[in-house]
Amino acid sequence: MYKEKKILAIIPARGGSKGIPHKNIKKIAGKPLIFWTIEEAKRCASLDKIIVSTDDNKIADISRGYGIEVPFLRPKALSRDSSSSVDLVLHAIRYFESKGDKFDIFVLLQPTSPLRMHYDIGGALETLFRKKASGVVSLSEVKSHVLLSNKLPKNGCMKDFPPAHTGYKPRQNLPKVYGPNGAIYLGFVGYIKKHKKFYGSKTFAYLMDRGRSVDIDDILDFKLAEALLNERKKPNR
Repeated sequence: MYKEKKILAIIPARGGSKGIPHKNIKKIAGKPLIFWTIEEAKRCASLDKIIVSTDDNKIADISRGYGIEVPFLRPKALSRDSSSSVDLVLHAIRYFESKGDKFDIFVLLQPTSPLRMHYDIGGALETLFRKKASGVVSLSEVKSHVLLSNKLPKNGCMKDFPPAHTGYKPRQNLPKVYGPNGAIYLGFVGYIKKHKKFYGSKTFAYLMDRGRSVDIDDILDFKLAEALLNERKKPNR
């Protein structure tokens, strides 16, 4: 528990993946991708229960092998490319409530963020209470500045680059911008049940270094994350 609140951590890991087949259990730095999230979640003492939400029996077996509960197989309707993360969180919450097991706070930890550390989870929970927030989402600084970006017409003409509103300023003179890094979404169960979303006027950011913010979507992300994990595994680090 944390601040006398009961906390459910959910690791979502569906079987299908178009970009990288079987991504969530593909070996990275010698272990299945999901291992890195499981291990850091287990190191966070504030979490009362950690589960894997999956539709895939192989992922379920691997997760149980690492000592993690897989209480159900997620319905196929919640395991598509278009499925909402909010819906899978609500599905898990309602499953436990149907068993008489109620939680105050949910924590969603995507396995595609293998560089997130246990202290990031703890830091995000601390932010939730320090800010008197309804929810917290992890962010990192965006390197490719959005204010220098624009739509590109089919003919490839760049007459609108950079956009006029930037005043042709170099990137270094523009304000820092941030985006969700996919590592942590958490909040009060009552809020997500009522509003069915992570974001709102009382959602606050937990900032993470870019070195812990790789979100694996394609093979280049995968290779970068693996290099950083291997670097982390070296002695005296």
